[in-house]
Amino acid sequence: MADATRKTVPDWMRARLNVNQRFLILCLVAGLLCGLAAVVFHFAIEHLFSALWNFAQGRDPKTFIAVMIAAPTLGGLLVGIVSQKFVPEAIGSGIPQTKYAYYNKGGKIRSYVGLLRLILGSLYIGLGNSLGREGPTVHISAAIASRLGRWGFQDASRVQSMLPVGMAAGIAAAFNAPLSALTFVFEELLDNFSMKALGGMVIAVVVAAAVSRSILGEDPILAAHLRTDYQTSAWMLIALPLGIAAGLLGHIFTSSTLALRGFFKRRKSFPKWLLPASGGLSCGILGVGAYFLTSRFGNAQHSVFSIGYESLEAAFENELTVPILATLLLFKFLAVVLNYASGGSGGLFSPTLFLGGLLGALVGIGFTHLHHVGNWVPHFPADDKVIGACVLLGMGAMFASVIGCPFTSLIIIFEMTGNYDLILPLMAGNMLAWQISKKLRPIEIYNSLLLQDGITLRALPAYRGVRDYRELPVQAIMTHDVFQLKAFHTVGECLSRIREADKRFHGYPVVGKGKKLLGVITHHELRENDPEVELSTLLAGQKLLSVTPATTIRDAAHRMIENDYQQVPVVSPADPEKLLGWLTANDIARQQNAF
Repeated sequence: MADATRKTVPDWMRARLNVNQRFLILCLVAGLLCGLAAVVFHFAIEHLFSALWNFAQGRDPKTFIAVMIAAPTLGGLLVGIVSQKFVPEAIGSGIPQTKYAYYNKGGKIRSYVGLLRLILGSLYIGLGNSLGREGPTVHISAAIASRLGRWGFQDASRVQSMLPVGMAAGIAAAFNAPLSALTFVFEELLDNFSMKALGGMVIAVVVAAAVSRSILGEDPILAAHLRTDYQTSAWMLIALPLGIAAGLLGHIFTSSTLALRGFFKRRKSFPKWLLPASGGLSCGILGVGAYFLTSRFGNAQHSVFSIGYESLEAAFENELTVPILATLLLFKFLAVVLNYASGGSGGLFSPTLFLGGLLGALVGIGFTHLHHVGNWVPHFPADDKVIGACVLLGMGAMFASVIGCPFTSLIIIFEMTGNYDLILPLMAGNMLAWQISKKLRPIEIYNSLLLQDGITLRALPAYRGVRDYRELPVQAIMTHDVFQLKAFHTVGECLSRIREADKRFHGYPVVGKGKKLLGVITHHELRENDPEVELSTLLAGQKLLSVTPATTIRDAAHRMIENDYQQVPVVSPADPEKLLGWLTANDIARQQNAF
């Protein structure tokens, strides 16, 4: 009976409703289901961590330490085993996976990926690991919308169009921020403000946010309690140095996460399924250490564990001293980097806001002390008011620096805190932080994660056109999975292998023992030589031209033109004999002309 229902309902809809009507109905359903999924995810994390913390606090110090170190480790172990055996898409934040599914898989995400993401994310974060719930909520919601799209449509483009709907609904429900949900999808996924995509997303966002507010309440997810009587004044220029600080800290955070993640990916001797457990162990040690340190400073804080918004709310109220803020900032930074780089299941939104808020509090306290030395700022408000404002400004600037969505960073802070009076300094600080981060790292974090996983960005609209042709590294468009020839094979063996694999190209990289790159040979050269000759003989005296992943597309094109080469190998900057990818003139031409 259930099978018959699954077969007849879409047919019934297709017979009575046109494509646009079906799309609107599915957007309504997606908003409802995504809103419910976000609420379930929220409750699961909150109640699991609350139960864990209450259990640990009621024990003696040694047992407390053991429990709070073992719990994140267990969460990491579960994620490692399940992700390696069943669903590798369940690690990380979920936003890179959603982008990959949209552009490279036609918007298709398997249903069980969303379910396991919800379960693993709940366990991982609920057991104390220091990542956020918003990114996984996006992935869960995108899986729901993808399933609905495949159920309701046969047209591949319509299936793909459901993914932004789920993504927006997930953000709206997770943050209780419907406007920023729309801007985030446009900035991060679609890269353009298309009115065609807006209608269905608005429907889903409204429904998802209504579901979330009906169950979780109308209040923002972060209780800032800022006053609403800020007057534009000279002291608000603090947004500029704060924006610079957030831009630099955001760059350090992104670079540290990517570098450590790359290190873990290259470690072949250490079992992949144990990596998240090692991150969980590190988080447990850091969380316990921060708790006891802040206790010695007079106000114990456990916010290195899990989401940690409690300390951010205390920072808004100026209840945390400099040593406590510095401790939490350092330990949370390390915990997040270790959790994410080791393959944990959780996002970066909440940690980014947390780090930015604490940075803002430190800058605010320093600013107020400096003012009291000489009373050099006219019309200076109360200290608590300035420090609370700096927390807000730091959150926005850090979000813009790390996530790389400046418009979303403005709107999401306003929606989360309900404060509009600081919009001007917020805009100045956010844009400055974003520009600094973009200058230091042209490819933002989610796309950098895709590149690190060997996924090119050719299909993404943000990386098309002449501007990016001049500025982007070849890593964005190179081929990672390269068809290679062996130096000890004969010409005849190579031609046979090429025919069998159906891999006829203009040229091929040639590798020797240990897969070391020895040279490049063209298909024409293979055809013109004796079939019994070994490739190593043909490569004798060859001048090898190569580039590194960081070489700009423009520079690579100039080198290829100067040497009259149609293709070049992409090698490691540390080891020129280690082949990482392959770049052709067609790749560059396709990128330059893709508008």
